[in-house]
Amino acid sequence: MPKTLAYTLDSAEVRHLSAVDATLGALVARVGPIEQRLETDLYSSLASAIVAQQLSDKSAATIWNRLVAALGGDVAPAHILGAEDTTLRGAGLSGSKASFLRDLAARVADGSLDLDRIATLPDDDVIAELTVVKGIGRWTAEMFLIFSLGRPDVLAIDDGALRSAVAWLYRLDGEDSRNGIARVGEAWAPYRTCASLYLWEGLALKRAEGWEPPR
Repeated sequence: MPKTLAYTLDSAEVRHLSAVDATLGALVARVGPIEQRLETDLYSSLASAIVAQQLSDKSAATIWNRLVAALGGDVAPAHILGAEDTTLRGAGLSGSKASFLRDLAARVADGSLDLDRIATLPDDDVIAELTVVKGIGRWTAEMFLIFSLGRPDVLAIDDGALRSAVAWLYRLDGEDSRNGIARVGEAWAPYRTCASLYLWEGLALKRAEGWEPPR
């Protein structure tokens, strides 16, 4: 399993995307090389994803750090399962997120969720197995595929930022639908993860600098 996803303008993935989609190619040329470190601790990556749901990055990081500190620096399943509800809630978790973390921890602890085995499965099977855990939906599973397993062809159409990036880049007249993103993204296979990373970076450029692609 890779530890990073790294793309340059000479990468096979980037050359393919630029050849099949000139609009995306212009964005790729503007962004340049990308290196994304993967979260190789599979259990912690899922636990932190649950904590981060519906929160800003800053708020999620604050609560996660409080949780780690409250559990003595270790969020292992045994520590989650052994913690009092007041400890979890005191770190900033809602009651529902605390229950979601306990469900994840229990499944990992009893072996019914074997993350090492799951990491060897096809993408759709990974999603199917993860979404039986309370609080883990398709979006969280797809983020796991990208940012933990480094799978090459994931298009997370449930991600609002990705939909916004595609609607902006391709001038979809305000269309922010899953069908629209899926349709545009068909050309990017089998490297839709690479395309997604560039789209996220492109949206950040737009917000920071007002950059617009050539038309």
